[in-house]
Amino acid sequence: MPSRTTASTTTAVVEEPPALPGLQFNENLSWRAGKPIPIADLLRRLQALSREMRALEQEESDRGSLTRVAKELASPNLLAHKDKGVRAWTACCLVDILRLCAPDAPYTGHQLKDIFNMLISSILPALADTSDAYHQQHLYVLNSLAQVKSIVLLADIPDSEKLTINLFTTFFDILAGSKRSSTGEELGKSVEFHMTAILIIMVDESASLPPEVIDVIVAQFLRIDPHISTGGSGKAKKNAVDERQSTLLLKQLPPSYNMAKTICNTCPDKMARHISQYFNDIIVDASATSVEKGNARRRITEELDISEMDVAVGPTEEDLRELRKVHQLLRELWRACPAVLQNVIPQLETELSAENVHLRLLATETFGDIISGIGAAGLPPPPVLDPACYPYITLSDTQEPKFFENVLIKPSSPQPFSQAYSQAYNSFLSRNHDKSPLIRAAWTTGIGRILTTSAGGVGLSQQEEERLVKDLARMLADADEKVRLAAVRVVGTFSLGDVVFKLGVVGAVDDSGSVLGVLADRVRDRKHVVRTEAMTILGRLWGVAVGEILAGDERVTSAVVSIPSRILETYFTNDLDIHALLDHVVFEQLLPLNFPPAGPKAPKLTNGNTHKGKESQINGAFETENVNPDGIRTERLLLLVTGLHERAKKVFYALQGRQLTLARIVTAYLQRCEEYNGGVMDKNEKEIKAHMSKLIENLAKGFPDSAKFSEHLWKFAKMHDRRAYQLIRFCMAPESDYRTVVKAIKEFKRRIEQSSTAPQDLLSVLTQMLYRVSTLIYNRSHVPAIMEFSRMADSQMTATAHEMLRDISMRTPEVLKAQVQEICKYLQEEAPNGKKADDFGALDNLKACASFAKRFEREIPKDRRFVQAMMDFALHGSPAEAAKHAVTILMATSDKKELLARELVQKCIKGFEHGSEGFVSRLASLSQLMLLAAEQTNHESDAVSVIAIEKVLLRVQRPSAESSDAYTWSDTMDEECEAKCWALKILVNRVRSHADPDGIAEIANPVYSVLSKLIKHYGEILPSRDTLPVHKSRLRLLAARLCLKLCTKKITDALLSITMFNELAVVAQDPILAVRSSFLQRLKKYISSSKLSQRYYTIPFLFAFEPSESLRSDTTTWIRSRANFLNNLRLEQQNSKAAMVMESVFARLLSLLAHHPDYGSDAEDLIDFTRYILFYLHPVATEENLSLIYHIAQRVKQCRDGVSPSPEMDDNLYHLSDLAQVTIRKFEDAHNWNIQTLPGKATLPRSLFTEIKDHTEALEIAEKKYLPEGAEERVEALVRSSIKAARSHGKKRRSDSDKLENERGSKKIKSLPIRKSSSAREGKPKAASATIKPPKKPKARKSEKSQAAMPTGQRRRSGRVRSGEGTYTERGEEEDDEEMIDGVAQWTYTNENGEKRVEVQHGGSDIADEGVEKGQEEEEKGPEGEEDGIEEHEEESATSTPKTVKSASARKNTRKRSKR
Repeated sequence: MPSRTTASTTTAVVEEPPALPGLQFNENLSWRAGKPIPIADLLRRLQALSREMRALEQEESDRGSLTRVAKELASPNLLAHKDKGVRAWTACCLVDILRLCAPDAPYTGHQLKDIFNMLISSILPALADTSDAYHQQHLYVLNSLAQVKSIVLLADIPDSEKLTINLFTTFFDILAGSKRSSTGEELGKSVEFHMTAILIIMVDESASLPPEVIDVIVAQFLRIDPHISTGGSGKAKKNAVDERQSTLLLKQLPPSYNMAKTICNTCPDKMARHISQYFNDIIVDASATSVEKGNARRRITEELDISEMDVAVGPTEEDLRELRKVHQLLRELWRACPAVLQNVIPQLETELSAENVHLRLLATETFGDIISGIGAAGLPPPPVLDPACYPYITLSDTQEPKFFENVLIKPSSPQPFSQAYSQAYNSFLSRNHDKSPLIRAAWTTGIGRILTTSAGGVGLSQQEEERLVKDLARMLADADEKVRLAAVRVVGTFSLGDVVFKLGVVGAVDDSGSVLGVLADRVRDRKHVVRTEAMTILGRLWGVAVGEILAGDERVTSAVVSIPSRILETYFTNDLDIHALLDHVVFEQLLPLNFPPAGPKAPKLTNGNTHKGKESQINGAFETENVNPDGIRTERLLLLVTGLHERAKKVFYALQGRQLTLARIVTAYLQRCEEYNGGVMDKNEKEIKAHMSKLIENLAKGFPDSAKFSEHLWKFAKMHDRRAYQLIRFCMAPESDYRTVVKAIKEFKRRIEQSSTAPQDLLSVLTQMLYRVSTLIYNRSHVPAIMEFSRMADSQMTATAHEMLRDISMRTPEVLKAQVQEICKYLQEEAPNGKKADDFGALDNLKACASFAKRFEREIPKDRRFVQAMMDFALHGSPAEAAKHAVTILMATSDKKELLARELVQKCIKGFEHGSEGFVSRLASLSQLMLLAAEQTNHESDAVSVIAIEKVLLRVQRPSAESSDAYTWSDTMDEECEAKCWALKILVNRVRSHADPDGIAEIANPVYSVLSKLIKHYGEILPSRDTLPVHKSRLRLLAARLCLKLCTKKITDALLSITMFNELAVVAQDPILAVRSSFLQRLKKYISSSKLSQRYYTIPFLFAFEPSESLRSDTTTWIRSRANFLNNLRLEQQNSKAAMVMESVFARLLSLLAHHPDYGSDAEDLIDFTRYILFYLHPVATEENLSLIYHIAQRVKQCRDGVSPSPEMDDNLYHLSDLAQVTIRKFEDAHNWNIQTLPGKATLPRSLFTEIKDHTEALEIAEKKYLPEGAEERVEALVRSSIKAARSHGKKRRSDSDKLENERGSKKIKSLPIRKSSSAREGKPKAASATIKPPKKPKARKSEKSQAAMPTGQRRRSGRVRSGEGTYTERGEEEDDEEMIDGVAQWTYTNENGEKRVEVQHGGSDIADEGVEKGQEEEEKGPEGEEDGIEEHEEESATSTPKTVKSASARKNTRKRSKR
């Protein structure tokens, strides 16, 4: 049937795809010979071409339009052009051609080779120079090769090995820093990222890599080896390491290391094959060399003596160097990329069974370090076990050493080796039975490292750890001394925590077979070197464990408490060498001569932290604030004797008897040395020599090598050093205290070392003798503390103290003579009365007796004569400080101190008149009674207050004839000034001793009022203003220091108003150097001991205009040191509050500056105030915290002033906020830093700042610029000049300006530029003259008309103080700090419709609190009293007027002086 056909005439329409956009560039890039295109035109064309091709997409462009351009770009004229710009733009165009034509490049293999040759040899090496004009083009080429993966074409080019090698070498050299720009600028992370991506592509896509490439890659892992420096070619070079420059070593992984690590971890299979071949070649070559040489050796030795067959045959020194390098690489490769060692570990395992000892030794050491996670950088420093450190080390101090923050030396294993390669691990463990002692010793060292590092941080199972510990115990008892010595030294590398928790759990020192037990057995080892090491390590271990034993830690006590017994029991061996070693261990480890260290200063622990601990950790016998070295040492001595076994205790007491016997012999020997006279004798020569020979013979019997000892004693006698004789006598004398003995020993050693006639080993011989004859145990310094312990009923050492006292009374009763009795007797004889003055030296004796009385009051006489003597000192003592100490002794020792206190108060106030006999001493006694017997003194509080205020403070005996504004200094005080100082202390001590927190404000506010007047009016408190100028400076300084003392207590600090604080802060700019420096010294003392709150950190920044270069420099150094301390404290304790203190202070500083008496909003004043901000930024600001400081400066502009609310004060804050922001930005630009935007908003102290409730107003303030026009440019110039000066400022010799300023201070103080102005507030002298003229009366503002009629005296108070601030109790600083720490602020805004909305802001950072109160001052304790009254200051503050404004000319003149 025929098929049917359709008659349809419809024709299908096929739509053609739209034409792809093509390249529009039509200019020529090639030229004929002799007619080159000008470089400028060529660059223009290449740039145009590059811009056009960058806009084209890979799949959406016409590739045909690229043909002509691609051909021209590959021409040699462009690839080899002499201009680097042409080459750079050509490279950009070429990588775009490769991108647009991918995956097929429009070039032949030869052309591609030329292209990549140009890229690798010219373009990519230029990446190292970030300052290159075409650096962006070079980055573009690198980015394109990495992202488009065009670099893969290099693998398809024939004979491209050389290019591949150059590519790897170039990239690693750039990151390693061997190619660096002249500016030294670091490359960006993106460069490292793209380079790494390119090399990974090459490794992944290449069928094989040249051996040179593998050399370059693995060489990067040796860059962290401090003993090896690698050059650009990857060749390793051995260098000696200077241990003194250890801080200059790397602390983090170099970029080239990271790139090699990333390559190996990204391509583990391929790199594993290559690295396996790399190690195999070197190991096989070295092994073949040794075998070949061994065969040759055997052929030669067949004809020689058979004994020569024992000579070890091994690799050459060169082969060993290569082998060590390879095994060092193995250690680091395991840490960085263990996957590439999957074929190498089996090869290394075969080395463990190699016949050659060198290979077995290298393999054993390498396996030990690999399992321990120790890399090429080497071992971390061992823990510092200093038995003389104090405060004591605790277990918590040895958990994670600080040096582990250095990732290069921190032991780190990526995975448990025992699980990943169990067969190799078991093969390593089997080396403990190796026939070679060298291998066993290395194996012992290895398992020690495995235990201390917990297998590189991955941890050991209980079974594994127990096995290794048992193996270590077996090694301690090995037959070979090398192995035993290695095992002993391994235990010496364990920290206290490791000894307790790893070694102690399987047995203590008394347990047979345990590590500690076998180690204790080694103190009797037949080899001297082993027993010396073992005894030293055991003694050191007990020395560092003393703190935990005292604290009662049962784990530590059970493990190591028997160590002294095992050491002392070695005395029964009757081995003289062991006896000599025992003396060294006792006085260098168990009871070190220098324990506790002078100071004492908190030691650096094994974790780098500074330890703070209690002085007596079991009974609190001594105060932490006032460390008693003798008491600490005695506590340690008693602890040692308490833990001794019975046999060891007999040895201990026998050694004390030996000391007395030898001391008598040595005393006779020294006498004969005097008669011997260096060998020159006038008569009785034979008798003297015979007697001396007998003495020397008796002495030498108890020392090892008696013949040598006798010889050295004769040589010492011939030296005839009389000073050395006397020093030995000091060491033996019962009258010598411990410090005298130790100093004598040190000086004796120094004299022998420096003597030109002394034999080389004379010192070691005489040191043994000194240890045996010195009164180091039964010393008079220890007796008081031993007696104190004997009186403790609940102490575990009470029985030991009684036992020791009995032994002392029998052996050396001389040291029991109580020196305090002699002091008391002396004081009785020298007591003053109305007719007889006390001896001037009585003050020191009273001070010593008072200190003794605070601890050992029962030892002080209580007879009537002594009490009467102390009463006489209290009433007539001179100087007045003697009366203070006499009161302290009475209140501490008398059984009737309440009665004595009442009697003494009555005598002090009865008939008191200024200028009467002993009136200053009475005031001093009343001051101390207020502190120590406030309850009894309060009965006469009214009379005491009348004396202190009306008869002393408010009365002037010698009116000043000078101007009322005169203000000078004198180094001495007359009676009137001294009396006023004691009167102030009476008032302050009443507040300090007040025990009722509810009534403290009623007592403290009047006292603060008096102190405030003295501070504000420059020591003037009298209405007549006729106080002597030399008195005013003293009174102002004392008032400021007493304010600081009161503020060391949180409850009284809260009563110091912000206004008073601002006045106190200005003392830092007092015209007199002595006042400024003394005030700053006390301020730094309290801040450093964390006794003052955070706001006091602002005061040191007011020294920006300090004219004394040394004081300003010291202040800057202290601020910088404090900032570093707080930052380190945060790092150590993970406490963000400690680090944010200095940053959060900036808001308080701006508030303080806004209320500064010299503040002005004109351009000149603001530029001067920039110096305060810079003085803050230089020591505090870093690149990390600058963003927070800038953020705080911004936040100030979002608030109102909370101290003196007024538009004027608000404007001051906003001016300073803008000024601070500009200064910080210029500071940032000058340092090339980058301010980051914080995620939240830090809150500010609510006592200083208040919220802006109107949101619209807040926006207007934020957008308004408050700085005068042109101020920003001047700020920038000032910032740059200050930074330049700071960088060029070296350590300079202190000038004589301080001395000259003090001299000028006594001559009415002329031309003293303290800061830019000083006459703005009334009552303060100008810095430029001796007298201060009253300030000009300012024009009354509208808001001040109501105050225009105020008296002049009241107008002196600043107008910023409002009537609402009459009380000194303000919002607590602690509340502010809690708010700042929480970082949350709640603001209420009112919108245009009058609706209120609340906005809660969460701070992006924790701001530190105002200083942790770490205990109040521990001087004297007791309640205080003070009468109510002195309300004048409070009334004044409610009716004060604005501050007077100085004239512009006065400000200008003062500013010039300041700048000068």
